[in-house]
Amino acid sequence: MSTALPPVTPPFDAPSAPAGRDGSVDWDAVRADFPLLLREVHGKPLIYFDNANTGQKPAPVIEAVDGFYRRQNANVSRAVHQLGTEATDAYEGTRGKLARFLNVRSDELVLCSGTTFALNLVAYSWALPRLKAGDTILVSRMEHHANIVPWQLIAERTGATVRVAEILEDGTLDLDALRRAMTSDVKLLALTHVSNVLGTVNPVREICREARKRGIVTVIDGSQAVPHRRVDIAAIGCDFYAFTGHKMCGPTGTGALWARREHLQAMPPFLGGGEMIKEVSFEKTVYNDPPHRFEAGTPNIAGFVGLGAAVDYLDRLGLDHVERREAELLAHLTEALQQIDGLRIFGTAPDKAAVVSFLIEGAHAHDLATLLDLEGVAIRSGQHCAHPLLQFYGVAATCRASPAFYNTHAEIDAFVAALRRVRTLLG
Repeated sequence: MSTALPPVTPPFDAPSAPAGRDGSVDWDAVRADFPLLLREVHGKPLIYFDNANTGQKPAPVIEAVDGFYRRQNANVSRAVHQLGTEATDAYEGTRGKLARFLNVRSDELVLCSGTTFALNLVAYSWALPRLKAGDTILVSRMEHHANIVPWQLIAERTGATVRVAEILEDGTLDLDALRRAMTSDVKLLALTHVSNVLGTVNPVREICREARKRGIVTVIDGSQAVPHRRVDIAAIGCDFYAFTGHKMCGPTGTGALWARREHLQAMPPFLGGGEMIKEVSFEKTVYNDPPHRFEAGTPNIAGFVGLGAAVDYLDRLGLDHVERREAELLAHLTEALQQIDGLRIFGTAPDKAAVVSFLIEGAHAHDLATLLDLEGVAIRSGQHCAHPLLQFYGVAATCRASPAFYNTHAEIDAFVAALRRVRTLLG
């Protein structure tokens, strides 16, 4: 007698679904989906404002990962037995969910460990075989190191040059200068969709259109965009788009690279091993078709099952609701911080995302963050993997508060009150 197994991703009735006729959301019910937010730190209720670093995980994601290990754990694409089939279906199911979520074809999505891996894949598999001395890689001042260092490594090996597209004081891209910088020697433009330090939302659709007119290949870092706003990659019109799962309510060690099909077909493998091949002999190896050509070895299967659950969660919640909620929280946070004497906010672009980097005159960023931690407040301090950007502003480090949709207005008030107390302690 056989017993039917429950599905890999447990069904759930998301309390985050719009509740009223006006499309309102019960944000208290949404917050209750995130178990970690219930804990205390140093005897104080946790206020987690480090979402630009990593996002928290709702119960359905945690249950999906746990459920996979309890009921379906097996390797993918290697076995004909029932568990192997279920694992493969779940893994490939996440690829399909991501494709629908981002409006792309599933066979153009390479599943990988995150944005850093994805950008290095483009660097070594697309750029390294093509760039040469005299070519230029154009990179904006506001990039995360993951969208700077790979291009420097490629430039060292090919003789190409890395050129910087500068920003304005408010944290917006200097678009006129950017257009002038798109000269005939530029072969690749690497740009963040949303800055992890400034919250600036770059007009990537318009920029990619200008780059395409000039034959420039575009690589977009979507790490800070995909979790917080609706992203339609097809409408953006880029050549490559990278993002990370752990910032969008999914497990760590997950993410993906989207690439135009013609690029994937022309790119050699980045890593060699199992799954990325069709046939191997000592005389010749025939590589698999994209995207599996770039997915050597056993992937983070449970992680991607969890990422699929995260996509389901965000999809049911609605990215439009997420964006509006975070805009409200950002407005409240910004207004409250501006009332603190001696506080400077870095990045004041219009329509920015919910990221606020700041300093208080006379206080070191690490001291502020350490004392805030004792108040139960988790924020980021340091250079945020964006050294060139902080050099532009002439500071060694900043604090960064980044609320997410599951945070509350009451937490903002508590954070600002704690910040005032901490400031008093620092004199």
